[in-house]
Amino acid sequence: MGPRADRYPRGVGTGTSTSDPNGAGDPAAALEALRASIDNLDAAVIHLLAERFKCTQKVGALKARYGMPASDPAREARQIERLHRLARDADLDPVFAERFLNFVIEEVIRHHKALAEGVGTTSP
Repeated sequence: MGPRADRYPRGVGTGTSTSDPNGAGDPAAALEALRASIDNLDAAVIHLLAERFKCTQKVGALKARYGMPASDPAREARQIERLHRLARDADLDPVFAERFLNFVIEEVIRHHKALAEGVGTTSP
């Protein structure tokens, strides 16, 4: 089952200034307000990912220094289960959340491997 609109958090960051939650009073203004909230949320996601990747760079450097494997399948499995719980609690599709985390994990592992091979990276 893919992500569904009814699985996203309700009432979070709608930012609409109209008293009608459906935007029937001024749909153009409601749409603009919703899009502004989406833009703010996108910026927050990017900044959070940047902070996350700063931490994973340190993890990768530590693993490379001590000859540890780039990936940790047991931790990844725990993280996926944890993310499923968080997604369900947030009323977000757990499959979507897992796909997103898997994408992030794959990128992190790629960079960890590059660090281990002595090929420095400046991103995740």
